[in-house]
Amino acid sequence: MEEQLIGIMGAIPQEIDGIIAILQDKTATTIGNRTYYQGLLGKQQVVVVYSRIGKVAASATASALLLHFRVSEIIFIGVAGGIAPHIEVGDVVIAKDLIQYDMDVSPLRPKYEIPLLNKTYFETSAMRSNQVKQHIESFLDPAVLHTKIASDELKKFAIDQPKVYVGTIASGDQFFSTDIQKENLQQALPQVLCVEMEGAAVAQICYEYQVPCSVIRTISDKANQEASFSFESFVQKISQVYGQEIIEKLFQ
Repeated sequence: MEEQLIGIMGAIPQEIDGIIAILQDKTATTIGNRTYYQGLLGKQQVVVVYSRIGKVAASATASALLLHFRVSEIIFIGVAGGIAPHIEVGDVVIAKDLIQYDMDVSPLRPKYEIPLLNKTYFETSAMRSNQVKQHIESFLDPAVLHTKIASDELKKFAIDQPKVYVGTIASGDQFFSTDIQKENLQQALPQVLCVEMEGAAVAQICYEYQVPCSVIRTISDKANQEASFSFESFVQKISQVYGQEIIEKLFQ
């Protein structure tokens, strides 16, 4: 049987640089202005790439993983803005399903539904999500987390006892940095836990190619006026460690 190859994506270098750094037997392939790093994580063959930001960029990258590398699964890891009131910076949200909040061809079809697919929510791999949740819970245990990230850095972002949630993630081509954006999304889609710019597009591509996907998001900000400062600082200090630890533990 042919060995399975798993695709791992992040939108920006800081989200996956830590993963690329620990690849064994690494090779690099450039396609469409993106570099795909193939190698081993433990005994698992993976190909790691940053997609760039937004739904179009992520869709193009996911398509290359599926068509050129013929991956059997895609895992997207990165940061997101917290939307639900109980979601805090440093928490991790694993997508149960994803929706594109900026898709609207009404009145032709219901708002948020993807034309021709007749589908609004794209489900992820429940089996992988359960596995991921267990690993993240172990990593976020304060006794473990404080050995991976300096206490003063955790304190800077008020990360005390971060939690893991499984639920709905919303994607669209906007960076949320005002309370108005956040409140509008909460009113329209009250079940959404966090917001980002790629996951639902990747989930749609995987659905169309009948390949399982997972989306794992670390909360970098509260999707409000402080978001831009928090995001920039968070991706440099925190998210790279989260990403490396989560993915490395999966394939040990």
